[in-house]
Amino acid sequence: MANWSEADIPDQTGRTALITGANSGLGLRSAKVLAGMGARVLVAARDTERGNRAVAEIGRNAELVELDLADLSSVRKAAAQVRERTGDKLDILMNNAGVMGTPFTRTTDGFELQFGVNHLGHAALTWLLLPAIKDGRVVTVGSQAARGWGLDLDDPNFERRRYSISTSYSQSKLANLIFMVELGRRAQAAGLNLVSTGAHPGMAATELVGNSMKLRATNNVVGSVLKWGMAQFCQSVEVGALPQLRAATEPGVRSGDYFGPKWVMELWGSPKKVRPRAAAFSEELGRRLWDVTAELTGVTPDF
Repeated sequence: MANWSEADIPDQTGRTALITGANSGLGLRSAKVLAGMGARVLVAARDTERGNRAVAEIGRNAELVELDLADLSSVRKAAAQVRERTGDKLDILMNNAGVMGTPFTRTTDGFELQFGVNHLGHAALTWLLLPAIKDGRVVTVGSQAARGWGLDLDDPNFERRRYSISTSYSQSKLANLIFMVELGRRAQAAGLNLVSTGAHPGMAATELVGNSMKLRATNNVVGSVLKWGMAQFCQSVEVGALPQLRAATEPGVRSGDYFGPKWVMELWGSPKKVRPRAAAFSEELGRRLWDVTAELTGVTPDF
């Protein structure tokens, strides 16, 4: 399909989607589009005030689920609520939320924040929702940053090595892709109809990018320059959300399919099927990440 757009999304009436980080940016846009096409959308947000504002902005078909991916007790509570409220019938789980460019911080459970939120929190949520999503679609929102510094499974939480903001973010996004592929691999082996797919937005003017720029701005002048650059070179949130919407709704999508912008090193444009980093398909890395994640989170995936 040459220029896939929101007009290509099939009717979503009768379907239920849970979107993490749906109170802003790509998540909020995805929620608006899916709700507008008839889906029931569960808006998963850490900040209940912002979450309620998003639900009001989306309007019909939207409801709030409180979720803090930096706290595994919150993840467990949210998963239990979703299962109860949906009757164990979830059609789309869009793992969209994330943090980027944060100084060294630990989650409630002691994990490095970027790895803890971007990968561990989402992995635990996905596993806890397996009974509800076993016939549905899990969409992992990745990033071009996954092509960076690799994944250190011997020290993923920077307990021994020196912390680096960029290395941490890159490894968390590579973990997302490895998990996406391994989830699909294991679901297929178990005979489930679950589809594990993913997407990345390229360069999109999201709140995530803006907040990261603010952290790096040493003064107001630098901040203003960064804001100008973001407006000039990043595509809109509406366009940036298209890859994950395509991954979530296009008929015939298979596990391992990955979507991103079509132009200039996958930075801009309408979505097409792209190839994630080769490491994402490593069976050894997939197995090791799966085991490390289970050990760290204390969640045992049950297929």
